[in-house]
Amino acid sequence: MRSPHLAADRLHAPVFSDRSQVAEPYRWDLTHLFVSTDDWRAEKQAVLGLLPALGRCQGTFASGAGPLLSALEIYSEIGRRLARLAAYAGMASDEDTRDSAMLGLQQEIQQTYADVGSQSAFLEPEILALAPESVETMLNGEPRLEPYRFYIGDILRRRAHTGTAAEEKIIADAALMASGPQDINNLFSNADFPYPEVVLSNGHSVRLTPAAYSLHRASPIRSDRQTVMLQFFQRLYDYRRTYGVQLSAEIKKNMFYQRARRYGSCLEASIDANRIPVEVVHRLIDGVRSHLPTFHRYLRLRRRILGVDELHYYDLYAPLLADVPLTFNVAEAQSHILASLAPLGDAYQRVARRVFDERWVDMYPTPGKRPGAYSNGSAYDVHPYILMNYNGKYDDVSTLTHELGHSLHSCFSNAAQPWIRSHYTIFVAEVASTFNEALLIDHMLKVIDDDAVRLSLLGHELEGVKGTVFRQTQFAEFELRMHERTERGEALTGDDFSAMYQEIVRTAYGHTEGICAVDDEIKGEWAYIPHFYYNFYVYQYATSYTASSLLAERVLNGDRDTTSRYLNLLASGGSEYPIEQLRKAGVDMTSDEPLAATMRRMNRIMDEIETLLNRMDR
Repeated sequence: MRSPHLAADRLHAPVFSDRSQVAEPYRWDLTHLFVSTDDWRAEKQAVLGLLPALGRCQGTFASGAGPLLSALEIYSEIGRRLARLAAYAGMASDEDTRDSAMLGLQQEIQQTYADVGSQSAFLEPEILALAPESVETMLNGEPRLEPYRFYIGDILRRRAHTGTAAEEKIIADAALMASGPQDINNLFSNADFPYPEVVLSNGHSVRLTPAAYSLHRASPIRSDRQTVMLQFFQRLYDYRRTYGVQLSAEIKKNMFYQRARRYGSCLEASIDANRIPVEVVHRLIDGVRSHLPTFHRYLRLRRRILGVDELHYYDLYAPLLADVPLTFNVAEAQSHILASLAPLGDAYQRVARRVFDERWVDMYPTPGKRPGAYSNGSAYDVHPYILMNYNGKYDDVSTLTHELGHSLHSCFSNAAQPWIRSHYTIFVAEVASTFNEALLIDHMLKVIDDDAVRLSLLGHELEGVKGTVFRQTQFAEFELRMHERTERGEALTGDDFSAMYQEIVRTAYGHTEGICAVDDEIKGEWAYIPHFYYNFYVYQYATSYTASSLLAERVLNGDRDTTSRYLNLLASGGSEYPIEQLRKAGVDMTSDEPLAATMRRMNRIMDEIETLLNRMDR
């Protein structure tokens, strides 16, 4: 297979000044959800029209399995249809975050969710009021309750953290305010924040929106990436007081739910929903700190390859080989991705082709579009969607297959499970996405034998470990620390967040040991991370990466049993707790082995890189 194009005019994706300029195949088709906002509002009213029937179920559960089944079926239908409404509202707004009309749809659906939550708040307390033996009799005697067995069992497990019907209603009503910190941060960061303009070495002026920052921080020209990163983070730091209030409000929201649910900490309150032991998070943070020598070996390798006397934080996204930019247009990206998925079989590849052929992806960055990337698989009756901001680099190809992993996970789960059991947890979600990334890099290394290109690809793989295991664990440590300090009654301002973040990053990157200089401006980076508004989300990137690394290695070695187990994992959706799902797939996430195996693999990659470097030097 031919090598990727390296021509200078292929370095960037097309630049669009308006969304209408993007060719139709590269814009997702939201009419698969709703043809118009009028249709959307009609469906919203129809869903609200189901609430009286749900309300009539209140107080009836003790009379037998029939009333319980009726309530759960109505509740499930409301939830399934609400998710489709929310998917449309969110993605339509993400097309252009400046569009007030679409922002209004999001506010409407948030209000609707709050109303539904308030009027369905009686469900869990009334199930808990039933004698356990009565619940078991109902489940065994009514086959149509079987899809709800895991859901009901989880409610019973969380008995100590469930309030009375009145308390649950108050907690549900609080949802009206709960999204405030994240909504403000999203709007401020994407629509109103005064991102700086910088002049690059070629004389061009660039406004550093998040998409532009992501592109130019990887410039092969060191002075440009230094200017871009330091000015971007300095501007964020200038607004640390505003960002600090937003993040502090998010932590206080989490504390409200922790106290209302009677948990010992925000961490416990967040991860107990999926029955994750708190030791998993602490073990990850401690384990990553113990493996910092391996991380520092990577940083020394990066310094050697870049040929700089002193490695700086702004060098971490630079291409390892400036004359090997590894760029791909969308068609090439899709071709490589589809070929890489072959180890998972024809059925998996067929669904992946549909993603690309049927306009499930919104590909290119446009003014006002939400930055970053995600997969939204919540429209159970339709199909997943992928938001991208494709810039033509290998990192974008990797991101595309990452989000494709989420989308295929949703497809397999939705096809195999009823709606109530289709919602897989984040803990396993990131296994599916990073598994795809592992298949992609394996494919690329098989079709490219040029030493320089292989070196660049292996370097990218190391950067994946850096970004997903080390960096996300640093984020998790920051998130844990800021919650612990607030739980102790300490105030946190933008200056406090900055100092805490700087200390964590400088420790991780060996700043005082001279391994990588973390410039002072980097202390404002925390304000750039939207995941801090997702309530202990980020640690799961790292745990999932270590799980997927083990699984992918076995699949690529031809282990058919693991391949079957992995596809069963995708199809299992939310039918079990994630620790047990992964154990059935062959990975014990309560042990140190997944992280240790990832570190062994990282060192093997560095061994190969050093061999390539020595050969290239000769």
